Amino acid sequence: MSSTTLVMTLVGPARTGLVESVASAVAAHQGNWLESRMARLAGQFAGILHVSVPSESAEALAASLRCLEDLTVAVVSSSDRAIPDETTLASAQLELIGQDRPGIVRSLSTALAARGINVEELETECGPAPMSGETLFRARALLTSSDPRALQAIRADLERLGADLMVEIRLNAP
Repeated sequence: MSSTTLVMTLVGPARTGLVESVASAVAAHQGNWLESRMARLAGQFAGILHVSVPSESAEALAASLRCLEDLTVAVVSSSDRAIPDETTLASAQLELIGQDRPGIVRSLSTALAARGINVEELETECGPAPMSGETLFRARALLTSSDPRALQAIRADLERLGADLMVEIRLNAP
């Protein structure tokens, strides 16, 4: 029996039991939940899910998920051939903190893309500063590159960017 891997995005109003409904649909179609990232954002549930399912059940699973109440679902078939060999990728952790203002993510992603660095994971949040109560923007990212020199070269770019944006940027790279 052949299997298909699916990557799905799920968005809808946050409610109790939503993840259980998704998990039940995956299980009902003999699917295997491989990995996911899910969060409540501004009262909405947002998630990305990677599952393996028997090939003959893939369409039925997608249809079943699309029938869940108030949930918008997008499904894409994935292929192992499309996944780069992770052993050949250099990785780094990035942390950014500073006063919130529009354009921080755009400026950061532009600098990374210019060096051919991929953003594997990105978490951002805004919250009050401990003493002043001003809004702080925080970002944590996992970066990868097939060229380890790119992660070293980005250091100087990030130092300049941090000074321009008045934010602190730390890069933990090999």
